[in-house]
Amino acid sequence: MNTTASLRIQPDDLSDGKVIALLEAHHKEMYLYSPPESIHSLKKSEFFDPSMRFWSARNEDDVAACGGLKQLSSEHAEIKSMKTASQYLRRGLAEKILLHIIETAREDGVKRLSLETGSHEAFMPAIRLYEKHGFEECGPFGDYKLDPYSRFFRRDLLAA
Repeated sequence: MNTTASLRIQPDDLSDGKVIALLEAHHKEMYLYSPPESIHSLKKSEFFDPSMRFWSARNEDDVAACGGLKQLSSEHAEIKSMKTASQYLRRGLAEKILLHIIETAREDGVKRLSLETGSHEAFMPAIRLYEKHGFEECGPFGDYKLDPYSRFFRRDLLAA
């Protein structure tokens, strides 16, 4: 049994490759739900972009969940790479990571968070989570284009 009681959200420098492995598996899974041109998960070459930061929740040496934040401007950031390992699903880890990212962004002076996710039924748990935490559907942002396989959300952050 994998317990989540002792898991902490911590910055992850990706140096051990475990978050990368989880995200590469996530990228491959996206082909089940979207055509290649509609898949917007990070590619390995983008993981180390200076605008990206990652956090993970680990159970001993296992990565249970992860999430990232991409700085788009001084006041706008994008939530990226939210993923929970299959054996840890439905235990609240995505919510913990999301709340950590929101708080970190607020502390950094970010005024708006945006995200893109899929439109397939498989993405509904994530969509419900984002809506629960104040994200509202919006149009494409940044370099995204309107796409029937994507849904876009945003949340304005108030000062702490």
